Amino acid sequence: MEDRRADAAATARHRARVQRLEGWARAAPRRYLACVVLLALAGYGFLVGLLLLALAVPVLVAWRVLVQGAAFEPQLVIALLLPGIAAAALLRGMWLRLGAPAGVRLAARQAPALQAEVERLRRAGGAPPLAGIVIDSQLNAAAASVPRLLGLGGHRHYLVLGLPLLQLLDRDEAAAVIAHEFGHFGEAHGRLAGWLYRVRMTWYRVVDGLSRSGSPFSLPIAAFYRWYAPLFDAWSFVLARAHEYRADAIAARVAGPDAMVAALLRLEHGSGRWHATLWPRLLARARVQRHPPAQLIAPLVDGLRGGAPPDLARLLAIGARDTDPFDTHPTLAQRIDALGVTPGLPTGGEPAATWLGDDLERIERQLDRQWREQLRADWQAAHDAAAVDRARFAALDGQRSLSVAEAVEHARLFEAIEIDHDPIPVHARALAADPASALCAFRLGVLRLRAGEPAGVDALRHAVDRDAGAVGAVLDALDDLLRDPDVSVAAAEAIAGLRQALAPRADDLAGRDGVADGDDLQAHDLDAATLRRLAQELARHPRIASAWLVRKSVPMATQAHYVLLLDWRGSIAGEAAGLRAVSDALPLPGSHTVFTGSDAAALARRLRRVAGTPVYRKGRGRAG
Repeated sequence: MEDRRADAAATARHRARVQRLEGWARAAPRRYLACVVLLALAGYGFLVGLLLLALAVPVLVAWRVLVQGAAFEPQLVIALLLPGIAAAALLRGMWLRLGAPAGVRLAARQAPALQAEVERLRRAGGAPPLAGIVIDSQLNAAAASVPRLLGLGGHRHYLVLGLPLLQLLDRDEAAAVIAHEFGHFGEAHGRLAGWLYRVRMTWYRVVDGLSRSGSPFSLPIAAFYRWYAPLFDAWSFVLARAHEYRADAIAARVAGPDAMVAALLRLEHGSGRWHATLWPRLLARARVQRHPPAQLIAPLVDGLRGGAPPDLARLLAIGARDTDPFDTHPTLAQRIDALGVTPGLPTGGEPAATWLGDDLERIERQLDRQWREQLRADWQAAHDAAAVDRARFAALDGQRSLSVAEAVEHARLFEAIEIDHDPIPVHARALAADPASALCAFRLGVLRLRAGEPAGVDALRHAVDRDAGAVGAVLDALDDLLRDPDVSVAAAEAIAGLRQALAPRADDLAGRDGVADGDDLQAHDLDAATLRRLAQELARHPRIASAWLVRKSVPMATQAHYVLLLDWRGSIAGEAAGLRAVSDALPLPGSHTVFTGSDAAALARRLRRVAGTPVYRKGRGRAG
């Protein structure tokens, strides 16, 4: 379920488990490592067990006919056919061909300066030879090991370098990042630890492929994965974080600890700006522009390198957050502390992208082309879904005077459609016209805080005072703002104070947020226009086959709480992230919970009975 209360409880349980395992790993490292190996092998053993089960009947029939001389009867065809199909599907999934990482793979004579530097760093880090260097469009770098035969036939090693990363970092900082990635390939982890690092990636990719294949084994695999994945994550992430420390140490030895710390700080800032501002701003263009722009990377890089310089105090404050138990990386503060260097951000030198020489422009054009193709379908779906909003905004914007309700609606649509103009004055006017609007107060507060105005917290308090149910959305927004490195120090202090003040109110609403087996579920009360907008949003997600909607009865509530059940046809591995993306964009007029029933089958059956006809079916839009 996409539910604050359920997420918090799951995170707390996972965090407690990880903390216990970290203590055990320090106290008994050999026993801990042995358990991780056994757990990794269990992932393979489960697939092999399913395969042997599927082959048992055909092998038994073959033994009876070929060895014992029994007659082959026609009905035995069925006994051979069904398990044979299942075994073939499972083998096809297990022997899934995993190609090179996506992006532009450098040819042997391309970017000779980069290739020479990478080879120098590879030798210094003791890493195995590479199958290739891949340039992609992400603000990241990766050591990608592509397995042969589930890893039993070895791996092909690729170094993946994001072009935005090469354009953000200078050569010394990029060298430290590359040396860090080679630390994952090299012998510094030990043969066994290095194998475990790659097994974890291999198992996830194979399970994901099987889940998407439509194999008859998808259901048992999904059930096993729901139990196995959190357990394996908890055990292996402890080791994965230890790998990160060791890779950092290799980078410090090869490229220098100061360069590694500078790279970590600059990437913390760049990644925060990318996710908080640059990427959302780019995607917002889909609402008003039918096709992705010709240039995608250049505007993002300009945003990374422009604007206010990084504030070291803010970066360190963000980096001092608690360890995310679901993250394979330690926090920034922990990594800097382990390197033993006083953090600093020197003026950057020559950008690492100059290593690409004359090939830079051609590679950027290729990546822009690839990225546009990847975005095109979702971009056009978002553009089509916004058609109603564009038409409504044009109608409201052309009126000389607006009612109170129309002023609030106009402010919301102005922010969504007029993406190149400041929406703060429009929201301020709408809130003055309708002081009871929690939505206007919420958006005004967030926008002012993002602009560096600490007084934005007053608008957020106003939103919660007008609608107690808004506290969850306000807390989520405050958390996002605290992770944004471009938020001013003064605004960040005001945000932290408001968050602390609102936390008890969120706990008081725990019974309202989410849904449980004993809750009173009723038919929804949405009108046809709202259902059409809901169907348009759900149609943007290809993994949703159908959806059912009910309303949860909440005594004394001033705002509705809706529960949406999805028939999700995607990978179990990507379900949580997929549900979060769906939940964040739902056009429902109250709070809501989204779930698939994969971990709440009885509740899903009861909800379907109450809802009756689905509100959405893939390919058919709104059903009822």
